[in-house]
Amino acid sequence: MRELLLSLDHTQGDLTGQLIRELRTVVREGRLAADTRLPATRALAEELGVSRGVVVEAYAQLVAEGYLVARRGSGTRVASGITPAGPAAPAGPAEPTVAYDLKPGTPDLASFPRAAWLSATRQALAEALHSRLGYGDPAGQLGLRTELAAYVGRVRAAVAAPADVVVVSGVAQSLALLCGVLLARGHRRWAVEDPCSPGMLDLLRAHGVEPVGVPVDDEGIDVDALAASGAKVVLVTPAHQYPTGVVLAPARRTALLAWAQRAGALVVEDDYDAEFRYDREPVGCLQGLARDRVVHLGSVSKSLAPGLRLGWAVLPDRLVEDFRTAKRYADLGTGVIDQLAFAGLLASGAYDRHLRTVRARYRSRRDALVRSLGTHLPDAAVRGVAAGLHLYLDLPPGVEEQAVVTAALARGLRVEPVSPMRLSPGGPALALGYCGLTEGRLERATALLAQAVAAAPAP
Repeated sequence: MRELLLSLDHTQGDLTGQLIRELRTVVREGRLAADTRLPATRALAEELGVSRGVVVEAYAQLVAEGYLVARRGSGTRVASGITPAGPAAPAGPAEPTVAYDLKPGTPDLASFPRAAWLSATRQALAEALHSRLGYGDPAGQLGLRTELAAYVGRVRAAVAAPADVVVVSGVAQSLALLCGVLLARGHRRWAVEDPCSPGMLDLLRAHGVEPVGVPVDDEGIDVDALAASGAKVVLVTPAHQYPTGVVLAPARRTALLAWAQRAGALVVEDDYDAEFRYDREPVGCLQGLARDRVVHLGSVSKSLAPGLRLGWAVLPDRLVEDFRTAKRYADLGTGVIDQLAFAGLLASGAYDRHLRTVRARYRSRRDALVRSLGTHLPDAAVRGVAAGLHLYLDLPPGVEEQAVVTAALARGLRVEPVSPMRLSPGGPALALGYCGLTEGRLERATALLAQAVAAAPAP
């Protein structure tokens, strides 16, 4: 039984007639779908402040008219064939069916630790005080901020206290809030790695920031070019540059932080998939080397699932209060129950166990994709395989990037072109995610990609 919004004017009389007209309109307009059960006559009468007889008579009239159906043991329901269908969507070209999706950015959603998350949620609900469910600190639950400060210190070598941490709804919100905070301080131009995520470029522009591209080479962002750009804010992905997969070299890390200190600049560190490394030792985050010059951003979008919309920002002291205020006015705080559940996952060690499990799974899938690319596309160069959840594929010379993307889609394969990620021209390349497909399906996907490359016309 569902609640039902109806309006009767008790001063006008004929309450039965009014109720009949109201219900008839509700059904005709489709506000009640076919087979929807109406409230019991006694319950609806009490809600409307009328006698039960008014509702009984109105239901009987509408049954007689064919708008409602009354069945013993099933209550009174909306008759089928009365609710109008919504307007037909305009016909458009049929989208090709995607059987193999190599678009990067999403982990294997089937690997989400449902049992552990359910257990953590149950425990949180069982133990949380009622007051926890009210409007709390917009920076996030203290328990989660404490666990996050310990986690980024232990795993990413960050230097953070709970007061430095703000819980957000993903890295995208962190960037949106930072844009506002820094625009108020006069920072309209941000340097960004070239190439970089097109979604990040769109987000920055949507919030009034002008992205300035700085080249990336085999050692990471070009710090000399960064200094020449004139920007006082730079957004980087040093642990596994997106999309090239380059790890910021030690000399570049030192030079970047020296530039920030010298120029009074700010480094925004997107640590988007640093938990996943396979063939190298983990590299600590930049924030641990210069906490007064680095904003460290993280989330569970790659480690658990992007649908959780849960992340964190570790901020220098001078930005904490403004960022907390921006978070307050954005949404009053991130959902409490998910915060409590994630805090429990961290505290119990379940999050670490999950990462160990999926890290081994993703390594196996990465190896399968690299082997398959070597077999089917020996003339293409593979980069950025030592860590992360995607790899970078330089297409053979003379191949037109978008033609490959189109030909692949026609074969049921989705791949990500790099050209939309560039602020300056570059060679044809693809970013390939491998988390969501098994080893056998990655082999088949690579064979289809080789067909698409062979079928693509030269530029």
